Amino acid sequence: MRYRRGRILTYGALVIGAVITLFPYYWLTVMASNTTADIYSTPPKLVFGDQLFHNIGEVFSKIDFFGSLLNTLFVALVTTALVLFLDSLAAFTFAKYDFPGSKVLFGILLATFVVPTQLAAIPQFMIMANFGWVGGLKALIVPAAANAFGIFWMRQYTRAAVPDELIEAARMDGCGFFRTYLLVGLPVLRPALAFLGIFTFVNSWNDFLWPLVVLIDSNHVTLQVALSQLNGLYVQDYSVIMAGTLVAIVPLIIVFLFGARHFIANIAAGALKD
Repeated sequence: MRYRRGRILTYGALVIGAVITLFPYYWLTVMASNTTADIYSTPPKLVFGDQLFHNIGEVFSKIDFFGSLLNTLFVALVTTALVLFLDSLAAFTFAKYDFPGSKVLFGILLATFVVPTQLAAIPQFMIMANFGWVGGLKALIVPAAANAFGIFWMRQYTRAAVPDELIEAARMDGCGFFRTYLLVGLPVLRPALAFLGIFTFVNSWNDFLWPLVVLIDSNHVTLQVALSQLNGLYVQDYSVIMAGTLVAIVPLIIVFLFGARHFIANIAAGALKD
């Protein structure tokens, strides 16, 4: 009885957690499938309406949805690829190689965690302006090509997952630094890379402030900036805004499902090997 009661409590807590997690997406779909008047009604409607495809059509007619979608997808994919490569390479160096000034340099890297992102917007914009990149997608990709969180996360994982004996064995076999990184480090770091890839892609996809600042007077806007253009000056059609938001999160769900599957599979494979 005690075991059965524990299982019931566990499954009950999981169900409650799943409902709390999924309810915002359900509510988003409900609002996207109704009219703005239905959203403001009292009590609010909790069932799906019949305006979903009409609202999505309004989104496509008011903004360049697919153009901004391609821009966002390009920025997110390139940024994720650069972050995975540069962060893992730097983390592998910090974790497995001792060089002069490594601790000081890593301490400076950790200190950047306390600097708010908004505080760096103005100097970063000035740097992009000096390079002549304002209004272009390079201004979104290059500043995000490496970040302190990714290096810290990969360093901690590398220190625990890559034995020093493997590094020494690779050196004895004549492997240089980069070959050791490719043949010894990367195969072991796949679970951490999967998490960092999902995390980076989602952050890049959802980024709003920096694209809004640096893509001023540009035709190459990202999806989040384009969706903000649905807000009228005097009238806001929330049902259309919610429909655009609903369509915008579909690629994120696909990426998460694909990446999470590989993330869990790699962790399970590592556990079996251990």
